[in-house]
Amino acid sequence: MKENDEGTAQPDGTRLMLAYLCIATEKEASLERKVEILDRFALTTAEIALICGSAEQSIRNARHYLKKHGKRNKKAK
Repeated sequence: MKENDEGTAQPDGTRLMLAYLCIATEKEASLERKVEILDRFALTTAEIALICGSAEQSIRNARHYLKKHGKRNKKAK
């Protein structure tokens, strides 16, 4: 993150773009899956909400679901 003159933090655009590109191929993925992927980048809840186009509370709910039900794995054929 970069800090501007007023002392408020602004997200680094390059980092956000990279994170977005990682989930761009997951168009039909659930919000939980997107949060699972984006958590690997150590992004804040606000940054993940910005990338996914969701509310921050939705991101918190998805994290809670993942914590309660565990990480999702691809189903075996």
